[in-house]
Amino acid sequence: MKHILHLHSAFDLGGKEARAVKLMNHFGAAARHVILSAVPEAIGARAAIDAGIEVEFPGDAAPALYGKPALGRYLRLARYMQGFDLVLSYNWGAMDGVMAHRLLAPVMSLPPLIHHEDGFNEDEAVRLNWKRNAFRISALKGAHALVVPSVTLEEIAHSVWKQPLGKVHRIANGIDIARYQRSPQPGSFPGLGRQDGDIVVGTIAGLRAVKNLPRLVRAVAAAGSHIKLAIAGEGPERAAILAEAARLGIADRLAMPGFLCDPASYVGYFDVFALSSDSEQYPISLVEAMAAGLPAVCTDVGDVRHMVAAENRRFIIDKADEAAFARALSELAADAQLRADIGAANRALAAAEYGVEHMFARYRSLYGSAMKCAEFARQGGGHGLAAESESAPSWRGDN
Repeated sequence: MKHILHLHSAFDLGGKEARAVKLMNHFGAAARHVILSAVPEAIGARAAIDAGIEVEFPGDAAPALYGKPALGRYLRLARYMQGFDLVLSYNWGAMDGVMAHRLLAPVMSLPPLIHHEDGFNEDEAVRLNWKRNAFRISALKGAHALVVPSVTLEEIAHSVWKQPLGKVHRIANGIDIARYQRSPQPGSFPGLGRQDGDIVVGTIAGLRAVKNLPRLVRAVAAAGSHIKLAIAGEGPERAAILAEAARLGIADRLAMPGFLCDPASYVGYFDVFALSSDSEQYPISLVEAMAAGLPAVCTDVGDVRHMVAAENRRFIIDKADEAAFARALSELAADAQLRADIGAANRALAAAEYGVEHMFARYRSLYGSAMKCAEFARQGGGHGLAAESESAPSWRGDN
C-alpha cells in the first residue's frame, strides 16, 4: 500500500477536490492518504470519500500550508513529507509546499512531488500575477511533473511558467458518461417546479465572484418570462445573486437549493445549460451537461469553445456581450428541435472523448511512474480498486 500526502489550497467539494476524491476512491486499497488544507476549515469534500478508504486529516498536528515564506516553515513542511511515497499538491494555495520540496528535497531525500493546476480565481481572471508566476517558475523546478486539464493551461505552463515539454501532462477531467444519460430522479433538485411551456436554464457552480452568476440572472431575465433559472452550488456570492434576481423581478423563477452532490441525478431536468464565468479552464460541469444531452450557452473562456460540439459553438459568447448571451438563451428556449440536435451532438462528443476510465488510467500511470511502482501504474492491477458508485461525487466546474 502506497502512502500519499495531498496538499490542497482548500478541500471543499470543487473541481480539483472532487477529482482527487474520485481518484482516491478508485485507488481503493492500493493507497492510504493524508490531506492538508491551506484553509483548515475548508474540508467539505471529506464526506465524499468512500468509507473503506484509509484517509487522515491531521489538522493542527501538521505544519500549516499558509503563512509568509520562511525557511523554518519550509523545513517543517519538508520534514512532514518524509515517510510518504508521493506528494500531490494542488493550485496556488499549496505552492509553499512545492517550494519547500524544491529547496529541501536534494538534502532530505523527499518523495517525488506532482503538482496540479486547475485554473485561477478572480484575482487572476484577467491577468496572471507576475510575482506568483516567478514563484511558480522557481518552485516547480523541483516537481516530478505538472498536471493540467486544459489546452489553455498547458500553453501557460510552457510559455509563462517555463516548464519543459516532457514535464507537463494534460489529463482531461472525465466522468462516468452512462450515469448522465439516465432520466433525472424525482425531487433531486429541490425548489424546481415547472409548468407546461416552462424552459429551465440550469448551471452548476460554486457561488463565487469569478462565476459571475448575476450575469446569468440578467440574461435569463432578458430572455423571456417563461424561462426559469436553476443554480446548484453554494458560496459567498449567494446573497448578491438573490438580490439581483429580486431587483429584476424574477426571484419567483429562481431555484437555488445550495450544493447538490450528484449532478447525474438532476442535470437532466435542465433544458439548457449555461455558464457565465469570467474565468474557467476546463469546466467539468459543462462535460456533465454535454453527457446529459444538453445544449450550452457559455462565456468564451478557457477551453470552453474547444470542448463543445461544432454545432454548439455559435452559442459560446464573448463575456462582455450580455445582450448576445440573452439572445442565445432566448433562441434555444424557443426551438425544441434545435435544443435536441445540439444536445445530441454534445452527448456524442462527450461519450467519445470525456470518459472517466481513460482519466483513471492516465493518473495511475503517472503516479505509479513517479513512485517507480509498475503494479500501481497498471489499470485495475489487483489492488481492490473501488468502482465509481451510484452515489459517487461528480467534480465541479470550479477553478
